[in-house]
Amino acid sequence: MERLRQEVEPREAGLDPKVLAHLDEYLSHQVDDGRLPGYLLSLARHGRVAHLTTYGHRDLRSRLPVETDTLWRMYSMTKPVTSVAALILIEEGRLSLDDPVARYIPAFAEPRVYESGEGADTRTRPAERPILVRHLMTHTSGLTFGFYYDHPVDALYRDAGLENSVRPGATLAQTCDEYARLPLQFEPGTQWNYSVATNVLGRIVEVVSGQALDEFFAERILGPLGMTDAGFQVTPEQVGRLGELYGEQDDGSIAPVPGLPLRGRPRFLSGSGGLAATARDYHRFSEFLRRRGELDGVRLLTPESVDAMATNQLPGGVDIHSHGSPAHRGPGNVGIGFGLGVSVVVDPEVTECPSSLGTFGWTGAATTIFWVDPRRDLTVQFLTQVRRRTSFSVYPELKRLVHEAIRN
Repeated sequence: MERLRQEVEPREAGLDPKVLAHLDEYLSHQVDDGRLPGYLLSLARHGRVAHLTTYGHRDLRSRLPVETDTLWRMYSMTKPVTSVAALILIEEGRLSLDDPVARYIPAFAEPRVYESGEGADTRTRPAERPILVRHLMTHTSGLTFGFYYDHPVDALYRDAGLENSVRPGATLAQTCDEYARLPLQFEPGTQWNYSVATNVLGRIVEVVSGQALDEFFAERILGPLGMTDAGFQVTPEQVGRLGELYGEQDDGSIAPVPGLPLRGRPRFLSGSGGLAATARDYHRFSEFLRRRGELDGVRLLTPESVDAMATNQLPGGVDIHSHGSPAHRGPGNVGIGFGLGVSVVVDPEVTECPSSLGTFGWTGAATTIFWVDPRRDLTVQFLTQVRRRTSFSVYPELKRLVHEAIRN
């Protein structure tokens, strides 16, 4: 087992140690104030880790500290990995961005679009165009999440038992057929709405490759990149290193969330959020993206494929705020576009947090985040395990201080 290690002093990498100390102080205060159990933060420049901090506990009750080999539930940081899986198949000529989803999942052959009403009185019409693979990868498919409370289609997902994206006991194939029976929020390609689309993409990877998603990940991505601890389940040997999952309470405190041990192979292999990994694992994935498809002599994608992944794909170059459904028109999406599985900074002059043009990455439901800044040759990851109920977030201050720490 290998751990993430600091490889160079901050000043040598062009980072300001004083600003990094302020960043560590800010994050440690969130732990001391009871908002986070503990965390790991890493910054790498030019491929070398220049700042690595762990603080607090991976399990508060057992007083087990966060360590560099702690395993984390990545949740939606699984989505970029699933996007890489699809891009591998695209490069092999076995899949195309413009393929109809129904070619691989027949249940999507006749999608219908929401018109009006709610519940049993919902009225729909046939979609004018098919859902394409590119719509899944850019979250412009018209699919949604049941945990939103912003649209009548969200309620239909909840009524179908899909508030948490999967009916208990269902497989990925069965779940995708469930999605297909529900109406789309909008015509494919016309809006941006973060959704279950990457689960559907994961199912397409299975159909095209002839492998279960966890097998494809292991053989084609995790193994070649040396992501030795990453996977859809935690083995008996790993379980002691898995961070406890917490949920935010109404008063801002945190409490353990039961029922998500990740032990044993899951029946539902979620391309949207099923991956567990260590900081070293995800650092290697981030560096693979920074290096445009290659790491340590192993090339999985051409530079052009990674460039397309990290280029805004929304029509007319608009941002999520302009193109998004009402749930996504907040200030955090101003100046942020979306590529093939990752967000992309398209206008750093107007973003909520300081950033560089072309910076790309994504977050996870347990308050994890990563980003790659190609202009500054930087990769960053922040890992903890808290599912939020309020708008509190460490991300803005984290991004501001990282941006401020870069000197050259």
